[in-house]
Amino acid sequence: MKEETKEPQYQTCVEIKNKVGLQSLGLMTNQVYYDDPRRLTFLLSRYKFVSKIMSGKDQVAELGCGDAFGTRVVQQEVGSVTAYDFDPVFVEDIKQRQVSKWALEAHVHNILDGPLPRGRYNGVYSLDVMEHIIPEQEHLYLQHIAQSLEDDGVFVVGMPSIESQEYASPPSKAGHVNCKTGKDLKKVLEKYYENVFIFSMNDEVVHTGFLPMAHYIIGLCCGPKRDKK
Repeated sequence: MKEETKEPQYQTCVEIKNKVGLQSLGLMTNQVYYDDPRRLTFLLSRYKFVSKIMSGKDQVAELGCGDAFGTRVVQQEVGSVTAYDFDPVFVEDIKQRQVSKWALEAHVHNILDGPLPRGRYNGVYSLDVMEHIIPEQEHLYLQHIAQSLEDDGVFVVGMPSIESQEYASPPSKAGHVNCKTGKDLKKVLEKYYENVFIFSMNDEVVHTGFLPMAHYIIGLCCGPKRDKK
């Protein structure tokens, strides 16, 4: 028996399922959707912000992509995204879930070892990565990203604020060894970029509100400093 929806405009849902199957959330996102689905709202809002900042750029890189669930949001606005993560498990998960419409080049790379290996990009973004890097090594993370950017490139970095950690769940806090205040994030980013703009984020809303009340902070960086050693 043919599977038909009551309203014809929804028949496309059945057709796509029959053509490409049901899309997988991805290894990490599957866990989030199972344990705390509202977190997907926050995650996709961050990717939406990045997508608009990067809109129109030809070559963009995502550093610390995890399962790359949100990466398609950025793909909608740019020429191409190359995804990098230091964990082979997540990179392999991405490769196993490839579909032609959203083809994504994904590679294993530890940014602490050196700049991104495939040349410079017009834009790089890195969400929920820096807080996992011990302060003694954050200079490698920031230096190597700056070296991976074109002179007019843009870098977006996001992390939970240090103020938020009092309220974070144990899974959310796991591995967080370098959360910062908005002021401290701006200060360290200014060592590597000519211009740094800090945004607050609470739940799914990105704004310019009072930084100490932000649950999440985002740095928008322009003009990498080439004399930084």
